[in-house]
Amino acid sequence: MELRHLRYFTTVAAEGSFSRAALKLNMAQPPLSRQIQQLEEDLGTRLLDRGRPLTLTQAGRYLYEQGLQILQRVDEAQAMTTRIGKGLILQFNIGFVASTLYDTLPELMRRFRVLVPGVEVNLLEMTTLEQVAALKDGRIDVGFGRLSFNDDMITRRVLREERLWLAVPLDHPLGRLDVAPKLADTAPETLVVYPKYPRPSYADQVLAFYRGADIRPFRVVEARELQTALGLVASGGGVCVVPASARRLGRADLAFVELDEPEMTSPIILSHRRSDESRLLKQMLQLSAKLDTADATIA
Repeated sequence: MELRHLRYFTTVAAEGSFSRAALKLNMAQPPLSRQIQQLEEDLGTRLLDRGRPLTLTQAGRYLYEQGLQILQRVDEAQAMTTRIGKGLILQFNIGFVASTLYDTLPELMRRFRVLVPGVEVNLLEMTTLEQVAALKDGRIDVGFGRLSFNDDMITRRVLREERLWLAVPLDHPLGRLDVAPKLADTAPETLVVYPKYPRPSYADQVLAFYRGADIRPFRVVEARELQTALGLVASGGGVCVVPASARRLGRADLAFVELDEPEMTSPIILSHRRSDESRLLKQMLQLSAKLDTADATIA
């Protein structure tokens, strides 16, 4: 299936007529009919009921809806590529893991947008490992993650080390202690970790703390992402070790408890291509240094 097939088909579907679609496409009706017939043969299914009026089959309705979205994205990509190529717009793409949205990233993005007016700043949610691949092939310019890795093509800077807290259900005994609990106090509990995949991830950081302290949780349950993990905790499904900034989610069905484990932290790491010397990247690095409480660069 080629893009021209989608354009032909969506035009016929929108016009409800081969003749009107042919006029709009500036082509004769017989070749348009052949193109739609070829598309149906390629897909192995009928897309149109060729009666009066012309109607879409169930498969045709699905392809019409998807086709409109695909063609819109193609048109947007073409227009943006042309604008960038002509120097009409600058673009800066940023990959991030979701948990950084509750800490350093929002303020950094606000200041960056003020610093570089006229630059289109795009935020793309992706795991740390996905960020590595996206940096290498040029899909993003910087990445914000929590996972340490070694790659000769990538430079990393720790922006800060974030303390880890414990999310528990409301009225849970660990939330009513007179002193901050230790990690060992969570051993009788079901531990909810996230993300479930891809691995390694933040979940492995948390599990490494347990292994390092020779603590075995009663049970480990994996959730796909942070909000799912917190939902499980709220329903009484366990406890979850989260970055301290997760408290800003404002969930009234949870209690967030500071752990008496000062060494338990999770880094927020800015990564970029080692060879990148662009002006926008330099501005991002200079700005991030002002928010950098860790003040450490990793080669």
